[in-house]
Amino acid sequence: MHVLVRRCLFGVFIISTLALTSCATNKKTNTAGLDEQRLYESAQRSLKRGDNIAAVDFLQKLEADFPFGKFAQPGQLSLIYAYFKSKEQALVNATARRFIRLHPNHPDVDYAYYMLGLNVYPKPGSLFQSVLGTDLSRKDTNAAKASFTNFSEFVNRFPKSEYAADAIKRLEFLRNLLARSEINVANYYLSRKAFLSAANRGRFVVENYQGTPAVPDALAIMIQGYHALKMQDLAQSSLQVLQLNYPGYPALRGNGDFNYNYYVKDTRSLLGLTTFGLIDNSKPPGFDTRKKYGRF
Repeated sequence: MHVLVRRCLFGVFIISTLALTSCATNKKTNTAGLDEQRLYESAQRSLKRGDNIAAVDFLQKLEADFPFGKFAQPGQLSLIYAYFKSKEQALVNATARRFIRLHPNHPDVDYAYYMLGLNVYPKPGSLFQSVLGTDLSRKDTNAAKASFTNFSEFVNRFPKSEYAADAIKRLEFLRNLLARSEINVANYYLSRKAFLSAANRGRFVVENYQGTPAVPDALAIMIQGYHALKMQDLAQSSLQVLQLNYPGYPALRGNGDFNYNYYVKDTRSLLGLTTFGLIDNSKPPGFDTRKKYGRF
């Protein structure tokens, strides 16, 4: 009975969603007869009340009818934002890059560069994903890499921009995220006993992501990998760095020796067990000290 009720409620939800989508899709924005200023002002009012579809309609009409008018360039910048709020990533990218190409010396061109980074900035995902403990560092990081590149270019070009402080914070997050992604891959290599590949990933993090919370795990992976490969000099030098900088690292015993069995552990979650592995938010086996050294 309960299953039937849930199915009925789900059906009502789907029908309602489709009806709302249909209404939103069929809604027409009346742009006829509006002059340049009224089109621009109507777009701004639409953006303020969250009607992004109407804002796009007004701004597209403004661009089509008054391409060289007083509000043409601010309208193009607003269109970038309207596309962003409408989750039109491809249009955000195309419109921002076109503005940069056509108006490289515009006083607000920094905004276009900033939006290129924000456009592909990784999002946490749905509430359902958040409840399951979705780890962004275990997802595809291509968008994060693109966002990092775009924000880096923006900060280098416009260090005094009003958006620079926000971009720097996002760059820190992205750097930590990319470093942790490398650790996830290295842990996978450890689980497959591909020790050289694991050690190389760890070294990459140490060399390219200094200062991130992933560094102690990277050092531990290097120690583990080099030890397994019987490259004791490299393992020892990595161990000395870990002991000096992270003396409380969990894999270090009280006397400073490294526990080479630390990374081999059962990380199966209760969720994974109860769903027979269909849904599993457990962490991969290996080194993961985010709770001790930081989120990433």
